[in-house]
Formats: sequence, structure tokens, C-alpha cells
Amino acid sequence: MGAAGQGLSEDEVRGIREALAAGRKPKVVFTAAAGQIAGQLGQVVELADPVASDEFVVVRFGRDELPFSPADVALAPKGAGRRPAEPKVESTPAEPAVATPEFVLDRVPQEQPRREESKVETVEPKTEARPARRAVKAAKPKGPAGLTVTLAYADGEWTVAAQQGGKVLAKPYVLKPAEALRMVALVDVPGVQEAVEQILAAERSEAERQAEKLRAELAEIEARLAELREAG
Repeated sequence: MGAAGQGLSEDEVRGIREALAAGRKPKVVFTAAAGQIAGQLGQVVELADPVASDEFVVVRFGRDELPFSPADVALAPKGAGRRPAEPKVESTPAEPAVATPEFVLDRVPQEQPRREESKVETVEPKTEARPARRAVKAAKPKGPAGLTVTLAYADGEWTVAAQQGGKVLAKPYVLKPAEALRMVALVDVPGVQEAVEQILAAERSEAERQAEKLRAELAEIEARLAELREAG
């Protein structure tokens, strides 16, 4: 069982998930990380998706059901939340009456011993003032995680990748320049189209230069081949 100041461990989170599946609602105690409600008790009613948010432990606290992170709560010790037993008050037996003689000569008045009244103190259970609840925004229905599509250019290659939240949908893979240009054309942002056209123009110029070099080398090889044929 995790200490009240350490939050929930991964094993305890798995145990809570199994308990919820069995229809139980485990009790937890708020840690110092929860702020002013530290030491108060609650019940776990749901474990949301930990990938979508760090605050995925939904706890019923009073009439509210609010999300917390595993560091905000710890498993409550056994017997937590039970009312303490009221102390028993033992009654003091009454003292027997003292018989007074019927005839007394020359009686000197004497002070009767004062009977001490038994005082019974009732111990009332102390009620601790509940601290103010930490300001927590109301839980909203969670929508789908955000989708990110990245088009990049590096080392003469165009690549595209996709990611939704923390999940990788598509690792970067190579695109043809024409495909990259069509994708950029969909983005109506000043300067982006011009930057892509400049990159393509530079690549086209480099490709023409290499082609011209290869043609010159091919011409030299063909001339050499012709000379060898004539010599043969």
C-alpha cells in the first residue's frame, strides 16, 4: 500500500482498475499534492485514459466527481472513515445513608462530611473542520486527441508524418516533389508557396547540371568506343 504522501503506484492503479471491474469503489485519501483537501477521504468511481490526461483518477468527493492525478491520492488505510465508538461512562454507586440515634444527650453539632458530588464528564468526539476544497475545474467530456500532420524537407527529400496525441499514426516517409507541392498548395499562407517553389527550382537546376555532366561523360565514352572499333 502506498504511503499517504507518495500517491498511487502502478501496481495500485492496476488493483483499483480490477476492483472497479468487480463493482467495488476503493477508498482513497488525498495526499499533500492535492492541496487543502489533503487527508480527506474519497471513492474512486472511474479510471479514465491515462494517455489523454495525467488526471485520469475520477474520485467522488462529497457530491462531486472530479479527476485527479495518481500523485494526488493514495489508498486509504483499512477502517478509515468509520465513526469512533463513544466512551462508556461508569455510574458512581450512591453512598448508604447514615443512621442517626433517636435520643442524644448534650449533642454537639458536628459538621456532616460533605458528600462529594460525582461529576460525569461526557467526552464528545471531536469534529475536524473540513478544509476548503481545492479549486478544480468541472470535468468536461473528453473529445478525441489532437491530430498533427507534418510535412518536412531535409537533405533533398520531402517527408510526411502523422501523430494523434501521444500515438504515432505514420512515421516519416518520403514523398515525390510533385506530391509535396500539391499538399503545400492547400495551405493558403503567404510565403509558403514561394519557399517551396524556390526549393524545387534549386533541385531542378542541380538535376540539370548532373544530367549535363553525365551526357558529357557518355559522349566521351562513346568517342572512345568508336576509336577502339576503328583500331580493331
